Amino acid sequence: MPQEPSLALLQQSPLVRYSLATRPAFLLASLMPVCVGTAAAIYQGYVFQVGLFALSLLAILLIHAGVNVINDYYDEQNGTDRLNTERLYPFTGGSRFIQNQVLSAEQTFAFAWSLLGTAILLGLLLVWQTGLDLLWIGLAGCLIGWGYSAPPLQLNSRGLGEPAVAISIGVLAPLGAWYVQTSDLAEYPSLIGLPLGLLAMNILLINQFPDAKADAASGKHHWVVRFGVQTAAWIYLSNVLLAGLILICLVIFGCLPSLALVSALPLGLSLSAAFLLKRYAVQTERLVPAIKMTIASVILHGCLLTLSLALV
Repeated sequence: MPQEPSLALLQQSPLVRYSLATRPAFLLASLMPVCVGTAAAIYQGYVFQVGLFALSLLAILLIHAGVNVINDYYDEQNGTDRLNTERLYPFTGGSRFIQNQVLSAEQTFAFAWSLLGTAILLGLLLVWQTGLDLLWIGLAGCLIGWGYSAPPLQLNSRGLGEPAVAISIGVLAPLGAWYVQTSDLAEYPSLIGLPLGLLAMNILLINQFPDAKADAASGKHHWVVRFGVQTAAWIYLSNVLLAGLILICLVIFGCLPSLALVSALPLGLSLSAAFLLKRYAVQTERLVPAIKMTIASVILHGCLLTLSLALV
């Protein structure tokens, strides 16, 4: 397991300090729905807008980073991270920058909103370039991202965090990326993004296993806490199987080219992770390989689906 950076290094290097505060191990996965939504527009015959694509990638990267940081702030407020003694660095239990006095709670909150504020400005620029309907997609995404941790919504504490992630990654983000390229609303990008949303939900789900005791003690009743580790492990496997079934159906019914079946190959990583999760649902210190495979499955599926759409 990788070692956490020393406090001295974090204090000496603001760049390292603030970049690690965003929990970069997860950020690449958030780019995938933008790539898929953009590739969907290309596949449907729209002209590729390179500059708008780049702005879309930057905006969603900042949103995801901001959501991660503000999650650290609220997990300090509710006591979750201080109670967590079973975290698996760098994947679960937050950055612990507040608890380790790398950043104060106030600095963390300010940094989160600087990221989110910049993303909002980029979003407004994209709205100006493409159309007003993008504003409502962006507002829905920001509301879910903020409300995932923040009161009064606290979606994750209410058992709504998992579907919120699936909707954000599988529905809203591909639709937003599609709209940026086309200035048109359509069901198509959200339909083909569903497998990606289910796989992304599994990143959240598997990360909750090591944190479950601390989360339960602080009132965060997500699916692992609500249903127990064994049932949650079966939910993880069901998400993988459903993602594969949806992908195959999309190809059979002509929504995706046959080449898109290559994007099912990374689901093998998720199946392997599901086996490990079932085996080590209680021995959570042994879940690091499964977490890595879960993240890799999302990234590789997104990349292969993007290529299969853009290159046909």
